Amino acid sequence: MSVDGEPGGELLARVLLTRVIEPGDEAGGRWVRELGVAEVVRRLGEGGAPLPGASGKRWAGLVARAQAARPRRDLKAARDAGVRFVPPGDAEWPGQLDDLGDARPLGLWVRGRPSLRMWALRSVAVVGARACTEYGAHMAATLAAGLAEQGWVVVSGGAYGVDGAAHRGALGAGGATVAVLACGVDRPYPRGHTRLISRIAEQGLVIGELPPGDHPTPSRFILRNRVIAALTRGTVVVEAAHRSGSLVTARAAQRLGRHTMGVPGPATSGLSAGVHELLRGEAALVTDVADVVELVGHIGELAPDRRGPVLPRDLLEPATRQVLAALPGRGAARPEEIARSAQTAQDDAIARLYELRALGYVERHGDGWKLTRQAVMSVRDGRGPG
Repeated sequence: MSVDGEPGGELLARVLLTRVIEPGDEAGGRWVRELGVAEVVRRLGEGGAPLPGASGKRWAGLVARAQAARPRRDLKAARDAGVRFVPPGDAEWPGQLDDLGDARPLGLWVRGRPSLRMWALRSVAVVGARACTEYGAHMAATLAAGLAEQGWVVVSGGAYGVDGAAHRGALGAGGATVAVLACGVDRPYPRGHTRLISRIAEQGLVIGELPPGDHPTPSRFILRNRVIAALTRGTVVVEAAHRSGSLVTARAAQRLGRHTMGVPGPATSGLSAGVHELLRGEAALVTDVADVVELVGHIGELAPDRRGPVLPRDLLEPATRQVLAALPGRGAARPEEIARSAQTAQDDAIARLYELRALGYVERHGDGWKLTRQAVMSVRDGRGPG
């Protein structure tokens, strides 16, 4: 079973372990940190004495999983489905996930064209009740649309209720959204959201820790929430009962030092009880997009300078430079015009515009996009903005 020394051995080992170690397993994360992925895979292949912290019964189960794992087959299935595997240390890996310590994902399966790392730089989670009210759906969609219009990426879990409303709000505004699933990203769940998740994959990103074809379980939904919390600058909870998975996301965000926000609701509604409990603690009350942006725009190290660059122009991917070059020197252009000039699809152009927004090159202006003042100046003298 050893993959050490093979081409891509480290990657294959991580892919194999996504079949063996459950998301958020801190004992497994500690083994990887202390021994390295190749050594953990070797020990599993030998099936000898259990690693520290594993009972004999649990170790036998892990060994059986490892023997059944087929990492090359998983990678091929992913490629066939338009999915890539992004491990820690990859150029696309969002560094803020490292804040999870030994509960950090072994890697992420990513479906969609944009760069996950770049999108995560300006992202906000919008989560809440599955069985939400019309008020909850309205607030989630309105907040998500407003965030998207201001250049923020909306992250949620792809579920019914508030999650779905948030994704649709961002998509409806022509904005960016990321769905974090508790199953394989090639197998949308819930099934009733198959079209929505496919649309997110076309216009945004669908990500998850589990390999292709893997199914969700109740514990995987709960553990998925830590990724939503760590990936984003802050979490907004829109409707949640006292026992709600979205409260798990909010509390994880608090532990990680992210902003936690709640949208108040009727005092008579059980779906507002969990949110009101958060608000009695350290969560901030928000009622509109301006409230959210005021908070998440000042998160310290995670907050990029909104007027400054992250990367110089000459390090942009060629396709992204082509989209940048398609913007007019003066005024704004609509996404379809930019896509036509850049000779690419409109969804691809929108994705790259949001990357350029995070880097300080462009800004959204109504229904269009325009170069920032710094970018206009840099284009004239051939440098990146700033």
